[in-house]
Amino acid sequence: MQINGAVALVTGANRGLGEQFVKALLDRGAAKVYAAARNPDAVRVPGAVPLALDITNPASVRAAAERAQDVNLLVNNAGISTGSGVLDGSLEDYRREMDTHVFGTLDVSRAFAPVLGRNGGGALLNVLSVLSWLAVPRTAAYCAAKAAEWSVTNSLRISLAEQRTQVTALHVGLMDTDLAAGQEGPKSDPAEVARAALDGIEAGAYEVLADEMSRQVKAALSGDPAALYPRPGSGV
Repeated sequence: MQINGAVALVTGANRGLGEQFVKALLDRGAAKVYAAARNPDAVRVPGAVPLALDITNPASVRAAAERAQDVNLLVNNAGISTGSGVLDGSLEDYRREMDTHVFGTLDVSRAFAPVLGRNGGGALLNVLSVLSWLAVPRTAAYCAAKAAEWSVTNSLRISLAEQRTQVTALHVGLMDTDLAAGQEGPKSDPAEVARAALDGIEAGAYEVLADEMSRQVKAALSGDPAALYPRPGSGV
């Protein structure tokens, strides 16, 4: 799919990676970019079309889909991180993560699937994570939600193929955004990640591995899990 001339909608578009997606789409010649956020007044990119959208609110999702009937590129970027661990994390936090990453993404995708189909198929990009594949106990709620979202993404790819909708998954580790504030380690530039994802869409890629960590973890999935996880009693 070509970005030039496309009509795109980006969820969670008021900051971080979402804001960089909006800028990159406009830079590449998108005809219109809906910048969707719970508070559309927070959208700051000149030329974007602010759109109210809370992906965890079905009525808000329906209203957005009814308004943006010209979309042929959907970027499911909205997300949260509660930082809930596997043994001590609140189950309510787990539900919030699932409501956002899994049910919210699925609801938006279902609402816009007919729109994409009527507009020639187009493309759908889901922003996932290296943690779709790798468990980190201190953020287990996020890992579980992203793993489930990865599975939903693969199901969407199969189900939307008949209407010629391209489905691409973006996997990335830490980025220099508010979501990763306070976390240590190398962080990717979200502007570069957005550009890489759009390159992948234009190339027809099923998935985009936006950093070295994602590439390494994906390669390790075919091996022994001991390469990724400690053995009992190891003290790691």
